[in-house]
Amino acid sequence: MDRSGLHLTVAAVVHLNQQFLFVEERDKISGKRVYNQPAGHVESGEDLLQAATRELFEETGLNLTPTGWLGISQLHAANGEFYFRINFVFELTEAPMPHQPQDPDILALHWLSPTEILDKPLRSQLVADAISSYQAGPILPLALIQKMVTAVSNN
Repeated sequence: MDRSGLHLTVAAVVHLNQQFLFVEERDKISGKRVYNQPAGHVESGEDLLQAATRELFEETGLNLTPTGWLGISQLHAANGEFYFRINFVFELTEAPMPHQPQDPDILALHWLSPTEILDKPLRSQLVADAISSYQAGPILPLALIQKMVTAVSNN
């Protein structure tokens, strides 16, 4: 089986006072402006938590720690690729320090309610699904994600 079309991604579902943080970016295929959670691919050598924290920082300038996760979303995209997305929750109790994207591909940041995001063009259905999952619960404990282990060579 060819696995070259499989992608492991993470997303940051950042919540504060009934609003969620979204990034505005250009869809790489259509060129249209779309909304997404801060998200991206897991890079070589990273564990899932490191990837989510890095993506959040790169796309928003926020250096936060996840408080839970929402499970795994799956997308068979229009480009034929398969995306497996782990949605991490970053629950804030107060407004973060001023923040801005570190990644030039991010056009703007927006704090929006679940109702407001429905009127925006989304990167994919996974964006709305992550908000629905957050609202429906449960938020899973990070302890359910096993630590990265390193294989020992039998040589």
